[in-house]
Amino acid sequence: MTPNTKKVASKLLIRNFHIQVAVVSSKFRNLNGQFYTTLKGSLKSKLTIDQLAAGILQGDRVILGQAITLIESTRAADQITGAALLERIISKTGHAIRIGITGVPGVGKSTFIEAFGKHIISQEKKLAVLTIDPSSQLTKGSILGDKTRMEELSKNPNAFIRPTASGNTLGGVAHKTREVMLLCEAAGYDVIIVETVGVGQSEVSVKNMVDFFLLLMLAGAGDELQGIKKGIMEMADGLVITKADGDNTKKATEAMAEYQHAFHLFAAAESGWTPRVLTSSAVTGEGIEETWKMILIYRDQTMASGFFDANRSQQNIAWFQEYFDQLLKDDLQKFDSLQSINKELIKSVGNRTLSSRQAALQYLAAYHEAIRNK
Repeated sequence: MTPNTKKVASKLLIRNFHIQVAVVSSKFRNLNGQFYTTLKGSLKSKLTIDQLAAGILQGDRVILGQAITLIESTRAADQITGAALLERIISKTGHAIRIGITGVPGVGKSTFIEAFGKHIISQEKKLAVLTIDPSSQLTKGSILGDKTRMEELSKNPNAFIRPTASGNTLGGVAHKTREVMLLCEAAGYDVIIVETVGVGQSEVSVKNMVDFFLLLMLAGAGDELQGIKKGIMEMADGLVITKADGDNTKKATEAMAEYQHAFHLFAAAESGWTPRVLTSSAVTGEGIEETWKMILIYRDQTMASGFFDANRSQQNIAWFQEYFDQLLKDDLQKFDSLQSINKELIKSVGNRTLSSRQAALQYLAAYHEAIRNK
């Protein structure tokens, strides 16, 4: 082969190579475009309100999860859709027993709830557990991941566990927990448990959304009846001393007597119910069945007296007032002009050049003016 022939052959090889590259690139671009078109379409193909409502009422766990994500979303469009969905299913709610469970750190809330939940399911009940996790300050997402701490319960088809980040909500209760409870009730869950973060004065927010408020405590963990714990005890409908097994059994029995005595010193509850104290062990199963029976007795007794329904009605009114207060705060944030006025008023109040009352009146007047000029 002459040098000239070699040169021509080389050019042909290079040309064919470029052609092949162009063909492959074209196919890749087409495939890539199809991929993104498909992806974009799937993102757009969200379920309608009718589809979401139908899926929830049929007990579809996947659709229930999607609906909860929608309810928890902060996007304006999702909030509108979520509100419409709640209106669609509201008539199918209210039948479940709502139980709030709180306790001191290390008391074993998740371990207790798993054993307690398995017993409830054994009574042919469907159980939803809404676990309120501490929020990551970075992502506002859940940190602890209660599904991993309730492994056996999470595998049960009659149990639905939903970890929710507490965010900045007072009391460790997620902002949308009440709506999530309603969705779970509409999906056919007979018992709703709300597990909260730790113990604090703000746990009153849990008390105000459940029927029965259960406090878990440890025996021999210091001054049991002191300070903040006493305040929580006054709200509790029942108290369970956990880890009452082995060497801790005697301490738990002694603590039970102390707590029961303390309850008798408190003023009579509006419900007419005297809180009871039990011991339990997730290891031996002691006290688990007794705790469930205690809650059922409370429900039957307060239903007979009329307190159960009256309490639910008062809770609904309180929720309405809270929602309206939140809507007003959100509306204030929409007016840029009010933000600078707010900063100046805060500065004046801090410098004591303006009273708090007068500053509030001025801020209200500025808000009314902003609405008129909208």
